[in-house]
Amino acid sequence: MKDGPVAITGLGAIADRFDHVLLDQWGTLHEGKSIFPAAIECVARLREAGKRVLVLSNSGRRANDNQRRLAALGLPLDAYDGMLSSGEVAWSGLREQEREPFIGLGRTCFVITRGGDQSIVNGLGFDVAEDVRDADFILLGGLDEAVSEPEHWRERLTVAAARRVPMLCANPDLVMFGAGGLIPAPGALAAFYQSLGGTVKFVGKPHGPIFAAALERLGHPVPERVLVVGDSIDHDVAGGRAARMLTTLIRSGVHREALAKAADLPKAVCTLAGSESRTPHWMIEYLAW
Repeated sequence: MKDGPVAITGLGAIADRFDHVLLDQWGTLHEGKSIFPAAIECVARLREAGKRVLVLSNSGRRANDNQRRLAALGLPLDAYDGMLSSGEVAWSGLREQEREPFIGLGRTCFVITRGGDQSIVNGLGFDVAEDVRDADFILLGGLDEAVSEPEHWRERLTVAAARRVPMLCANPDLVMFGAGGLIPAPGALAAFYQSLGGTVKFVGKPHGPIFAAALERLGHPVPERVLVVGDSIDHDVAGGRAARMLTTLIRSGVHREALAKAADLPKAVCTLAGSESRTPHWMIEYLAW
């Protein structure tokens, strides 16, 4: 690892190193239009090789919603072994309220989601507050593009921070793809709330709860035999490394501009990572076998 990640052309080259795969969604399987052809073949070959394949996504929506989206984009439900979204982990955690970061949040929440989606609280018996002044906590699952800039939320979040209302962020991504390119994602709004003095608890990558949930779903395998594949050093790689898993960075995703003209790719990835604990074990141009 001191020399940086090892470049590979496909996961088949390291197939003997892992038994389970956690695949990122955006930037790895697709970018919103259709599943990448090489990704479809890779998932099929992984299954043929006896690997368990879970999609691990920082989506504030429930797993079923994400599975329907993947099917519409070209990856049917029976092509992989399951979906674990940060929204699903948040919903399950809020239902049980037996472990951090879900303990002691209260029963009345102010919900911020994309398109008014309420699935993240449906069936939980929570009261949904129309005004943040009436909330015990803020549940941040997604953002509409029109209100993605943190400044749009300054007034309401300033009030919430003054009242010491905690925020549960079910999508820590800092940027997301909008109509005109990258725009602020829920993680950026959560960081803005922290800058106002608010307390934020996180569920998705790179934070522990979603990786713990993945290990539980897989039947508690040895983490060192689990491979995390994704395009974000901050989320996929950092989270996987912290969970003691193997990691492969997709170079053509969110970091593609930073890496496009690099003369020394391993060194460039190390620079982006900033420390060995955030450096991927391998790097690959796109998801392929």
